[in-house]
Amino acid sequence: MNSKQRIRAAIDHQQPDKLPMDFGSSFITGIHCSVVEQLRDHYQLEKRPVRICEPYQMLGEIEADLLDAMGLDMQPIFPHRTIFGFPNENWKPWTTPWGQNVLVSEHFKTTEDNQGNIYIYPKGDLEAPASGHMPKTGYFFDTIERVDPDFDEDDLNLEDNLEEFGPMSAEEENYWQEQAEAWRDSERAISVHLNGTSLGDIALVPAPFLKNPKGVRGVADWYMLSADEPEFLQRLFDRQAAIALQNMEKLHRIAGDLIDVVVVCGTDFGTQNSLFCSVPSMREIWLPHYKRINDWIHQNTNWRTFKHSCGAVEPLIDTFIDCGFDILNPVQCSADGMAPEGLKAKYGDRITFWGGGVNTQQTLPFGTPQQVREEVLSRCEIFAPGGGFVFNAIHNVQALSPIRNVVAMIEAVHSFNGDS
Repeated sequence: MNSKQRIRAAIDHQQPDKLPMDFGSSFITGIHCSVVEQLRDHYQLEKRPVRICEPYQMLGEIEADLLDAMGLDMQPIFPHRTIFGFPNENWKPWTTPWGQNVLVSEHFKTTEDNQGNIYIYPKGDLEAPASGHMPKTGYFFDTIERVDPDFDEDDLNLEDNLEEFGPMSAEEENYWQEQAEAWRDSERAISVHLNGTSLGDIALVPAPFLKNPKGVRGVADWYMLSADEPEFLQRLFDRQAAIALQNMEKLHRIAGDLIDVVVVCGTDFGTQNSLFCSVPSMREIWLPHYKRINDWIHQNTNWRTFKHSCGAVEPLIDTFIDCGFDILNPVQCSADGMAPEGLKAKYGDRITFWGGGVNTQQTLPFGTPQQVREEVLSRCEIFAPGGGFVFNAIHNVQALSPIRNVVAMIEAVHSFNGDS
């Protein structure tokens, strides 16, 4: 099998020739730029600055030579614009607070205060209020909540939370046509993030890509909506989904079956030990709209749909399946109720687990290479039989993860596959 066939087989619960592996095909399966640089050094690849493909989390682009060296099966086509609202183009050098020389978009505009804290601006507009903040000792940006001074929680306006949703622009259509042409003959599977299908992704609610966002933009205020204003959310999601369906039609006309996996939603529903909302609330507020999106995809395309949610979401997995999702990520096995053996036994023939390969909160950053290897091999032995598993860590590989542990993780997967 080539990589595309291998990924397809795994998602369709067929046993592939090898366990497929993904790092870097999305903004929730990526690797921090500092670790990407160390991986390039480990594999003795050409020394050059890492490009920041996703500035919010400072994720590094995994270029073709590193994809080959690591033996990865996925290739991303990233959105036209970053989470801060600017396109990645015309790369320029930038030195991070930890001293790494990287490449960023020409629109990546920052300022620094007298304590060494860095601020980034929506659409690269230094005249707008900053929408992201990297502490002097940080390794990624935190969102700055910017609440409209005229916001009235007792007088919610649907249009205010729809201002970032609209028809695909001609500029974006041209971008997708160029990308489709560039990757038409790829033997790797292709992953894309859909535009406008997030339905409440808390990373997007504060709208770090808008200069002066209106509506409900505070994280705490947004979570309260599900309890206090479920009808408002239902109306909002209905409008968002309608716009998203029109844009998906355009994307399918442009890219067709070049695309293998679409990241529909990154909305987190779980904490380490509980849920953000009840199962009935999830089924009432979110399920109809997710199902509408997934049904259109399955009826009109050959794409497979990807749902991200961290945390203790085992009680919601049946609902995710009823929503029509093919894939669940990041499979946080350390959270309550998320033991891998139980997940595979109960759901392994109905949804594909994409992630769960190693604990990125404990084992990968703080364990020994041997502990990493043992955990990776254990997860592969549990999740891989019968397909339905794509190896990835639990969420992004973070800064300060020891390179010896990251290499041990990759080598363990190849050992499981009989490659080494």
